[in-house]
Amino acid sequence: MNDRSAMRLTRLQQALAVGGTLHLREAARLCGVSEMTIRRDVAASDGAMTLLGGRLILASNPHYAPAYDLDRQKDSHALTKRRLCERAAGFIENGDTLFIDCGTTLLPLVGTLAARERLTVVTYALNVANAISLRPDVRLVLLGGHYHATSQSFGSDDMSTAIKRLGINRAFISAAGVHAERGVSCFHFHEVAPKQAAIACAAQRLLVVDESKIGQIRPAYFARLGDFDVVITDGDMAPSPENGGPRIIAA
Repeated sequence: MNDRSAMRLTRLQQALAVGGTLHLREAARLCGVSEMTIRRDVAASDGAMTLLGGRLILASNPHYAPAYDLDRQKDSHALTKRRLCERAAGFIENGDTLFIDCGTTLLPLVGTLAARERLTVVTYALNVANAISLRPDVRLVLLGGHYHATSQSFGSDDMSTAIKRLGINRAFISAAGVHAERGVSCFHFHEVAPKQAAIACAAQRLLVVDESKIGQIRPAYFARLGDFDVVITDGDMAPSPENGGPRIIAA
């Protein structure tokens, strides 16, 4: 990206921060360039902006972010998610207390728990809780609050405090977006507090994501890549530096 393109992007971001959206034609007029130039600038913005129906929006704008539908996600990358969870299960030890995040990526992890003894699972996700409830050998801690049907998960003001009172050995975290510069994000703001609390207090933090999440930016930012000890993915991620950053495990 050259300096002129960077200046145009800054001007567009300022305009979008005030107005929310900007028609492609208006964006071109504002910057004194062609619509094609604006399209090229957007393509070079590393996902910070996008075009939706001929209008320019910020990817971080929650009002225009793509909707997350849990039912639609269940079959998305199903085999990959199972393989990722099989790799993740290799970190679990007998007697562990596990935090399992919401969504569909980590649901196959429940099926791997039979190989371990004396486990406790902490979750705010109804689909995970339902699956754990069928395993009498695993103790379940379900964090409650207001129920959000779109993600089949709960949210409350005191959930962070409840999580921090628990001794969590390993936190398995899912995400809708993983970006090298813009960090790790999800669709729903009520998920931020429990994710951050689990990351803050767990002895080991593991991010489990399929390749469709790599390079994406979603509305609700919740962590830096450096906040994790391990990233398990089938996506193309550069190995972490020896002096910091997570260990990348390809699945």
